[in-house]
Amino acid sequence: MTVLPDGVARHAFDGRERLATRGPPAYGEPTDGEWRAWDPGRSKLGAMIERGMDLGIDGGETVLYLGAASGTTVSHVADFSGPTYAVEFAARPARDLLDVCEARENLFPLLKDARRPETYAHVVEPVDLLVQDVATRGQAAVALSNRRFLDPDGRLLLAVKARSEDVTAEPASVFERTLDRLREGYEVLATERLDGFHDDHLGVVARPQ
Repeated sequence: MTVLPDGVARHAFDGRERLATRGPPAYGEPTDGEWRAWDPGRSKLGAMIERGMDLGIDGGETVLYLGAASGTTVSHVADFSGPTYAVEFAARPARDLLDVCEARENLFPLLKDARRPETYAHVVEPVDLLVQDVATRGQAAVALSNRRFLDPDGRLLLAVKARSEDVTAEPASVFERTLDRLREGYEVLATERLDGFHDDHLGVVARPQ
C-alpha cells in the first residue's frame, strides 16, 4: 500500500473511501468536517498517488508548483505542505487561483510563465518539492530550468502531457524523448502511465543530479 504524506489520508465520503486532505473546500468537492475529497480525475498528482507511486515526500515540504491553473491540485498540496508557491501564466484561471489562496496563508500565487523562472527567482526560496503540470511543448526543459530552486535532496513530481508535446506522435515515443531530455539534470526514480484518470499522461518522480 502507498505510504501517504502526513496530512493526506483515505477518508469516507457518503460511505465511499476516497483520497482526502484537510482544508477549506476549493472546487465543489465533497467534504466531511475538515476533510475534503481529492479527485484523481481532476488532479494528475492525485492520480499518481492512486497509481501507487512512491512520491518520496513526508508532508510539510516547501513547494514550487508550476501550472497551478485555477488551484484544484495546488490547494490540496498546500493542505499538507509548508510554504507553497503557485505559478500560473493564464490570467483567467489565475483569478480563481487567487480565491483559493485567500483561504490558505501558506499558498502564494505568482502570475508568471514557468518557462521563464528568472522572472520569479527573486521571490521563490529553495524548495523541497517541485510539482509540474504545464500544458506546453518542452516540458522537460521547463523542469530543467526550474531545477535551480530544488534542494539537492528534493523531488520533482512531473505530469508529462504527450499531446502538448506532439499531437501526432505516439505517446510512448513522446514520453521516451521527454525522459531522455529530463535525465540531463535529473535521476528518474519512477514512472507510471496515468491512463484511466488522465489519458496520454505520464507521472514521473525524479531527483536532481
